[in-house]
Amino acid sequence: MILSIKNLSVSYGVQTVIENISFDLERGEILAIVGESGSGKSTVLKAINGLLGHNGRISGGSITFDGRDITALDDRQRRQLAGSSIATIFQNPVASFCPIRTIGDQIYEAVRAHTDWSRAQFTLRAEALMSKINLPSRVLDEYPFRLSGGMAQRAGILAAIILEPKLLLADEPTSALDTVTQADVVKELLNLRRRFGLSIVLVTHHPGVANFIADKILVVQNSSAAVAA
Repeated sequence: MILSIKNLSVSYGVQTVIENISFDLERGEILAIVGESGSGKSTVLKAINGLLGHNGRISGGSITFDGRDITALDDRQRRQLAGSSIATIFQNPVASFCPIRTIGDQIYEAVRAHTDWSRAQFTLRAEALMSKINLPSRVLDEYPFRLSGGMAQRAGILAAIILEPKLLLADEPTSALDTVTQADVVKELLNLRRRFGLSIVLVTHHPGVANFIADKILVVQNSSAAVAA
């Protein structure tokens, strides 16, 4: 078991936005979270990676990652974990990068927060991964706004997997892409699971994507009831 969530509730101020959600994720498994808008799908991911913001809090339940209760960690420990063992692919990869710095500079800065890699070591590692996810090495020297939607999403995948995390959180990674590019990104996620043994939690509003990629599907309703299939 890589991830176990038991009776998770999350609140913003006095308002509870998700309540009593539970699921387990085995190593190498893909779980898709689906549901209507406002049901709290993305909030589940934010609770796992510690990105709820200053007004958000886990108001009940537990999150156990790799045998460790991460709800008991302080902010520094959560950031360290989120940057190394737990990685996130965001819905809008271009917005997650600074527009005036190159992709390579930004990913290297994040890597240096967790490792002592030299720039040469980083480049070798990055280029090896890029060849596996169909991303040209020149992208390291590009600015985010110069990339197509598919290229930007792959750059986001590179940033997420370069430190070889155990768990990948993907927040609607196909929602802003055309149909062909959506299919390519979904196939890439499956390849990541196969090549690196990644466990993946995927939030999507697309039932077809969930049915194609997932070993389990969690349906979240606005009442925060959840059913795993």
